[in-house]
Amino acid sequence: MEKWIGVVGGVGPFAGIDLLGKIAAQTAVNLDQEHLTVLNWSQPATIVDRTEFLLGQVAENPAGALAAQVQQLAKMGAGVVGIPCNTAHAPRIFNQIRAELAAANCNVQLLHMIEEVGRFLQDNLPGVTQIGVLSTTGTYQAGVYVEVLGALGFTAVLPPFSLQTEKIHPAIYDPVYGIKACGLATEQAQANLQEGIATLKVAGAEAIILGCTELPLAFSEPTAAGLPLIDPTLILARALIREANPAKLKEVIE
Repeated sequence: MEKWIGVVGGVGPFAGIDLLGKIAAQTAVNLDQEHLTVLNWSQPATIVDRTEFLLGQVAENPAGALAAQVQQLAKMGAGVVGIPCNTAHAPRIFNQIRAELAAANCNVQLLHMIEEVGRFLQDNLPGVTQIGVLSTTGTYQAGVYVEVLGALGFTAVLPPFSLQTEKIHPAIYDPVYGIKACGLATEQAQANLQEGIATLKVAGAEAIILGCTELPLAFSEPTAAGLPLIDPTLILARALIREANPAKLKEVIE
C-alpha cells in the first residue's frame, strides 16, 4: 500500500519547498494524478533555531516542536516523514525527537537524512574516502557528519573553524546576504561557499556534501571546482519516495 509522505517544511521554509520540488521531480509518473500524496507542515515560528540550541545560545531543545510537527503529519495520514534540516539530525536533537515519538506511541517512519547520505556515498562513490562537508556551525560542532561517515569508513574533511564561522555559516545565516534571509544565493554567499570548496579540495576532499538544506539552492551544477556535490535534500527526496512507493522512484537521478 502506498504511503503518504510527510515533510516538516519549516526548517527552513525555502529548504522545505526545495524538498517538495525534488520529490515531484524524482517521481516516475506520466500524469498529475499519478504523483504521490505529500503533506507539508511548515510552522517555523514554533521551532527554535537548531544551531543556537547546539551552541548553547538558547536553552530550549527544538526536538519538542519538531516531534510535535511529526506527530501532526502522522495524524494527517503521513506514513513516512522527512525533516529537511541537517542540523536537526544532531544526536542531541534527533534522539530526543525519537524518544518523544516513542513516548507518544507515534510509530510513523521517520527517516534519518544523514544516514541516507551515508548509504548514497557507499552505493555511488566507490573508491572515494575523503568527503568535504559544508554546513552550519551547529552541524559542524555537533560532528553530525563526522560520526555517520566515520562509521562507514569515510573521513569527513571540515573547513578550518575560522573559515567556518566567518564565511560558511554567514553564507547561510547572514541577515543581509545569507540564503535563509534571501531564499537564494547572493553573490557574497556564493563567493563564501566557493572559497570553502576550494579550501576543502586542497585539504584532500574528493566530494563535497552540501550539509545544510539551504546550500543546494546555491548550486545549479552537480560539480564545483571539479568535485561532485552531494545534495542531502535530493537524497532525502528519493528515500521518501522509496519508502512511500518504490515503484515510483526514478531509476536515474534527474
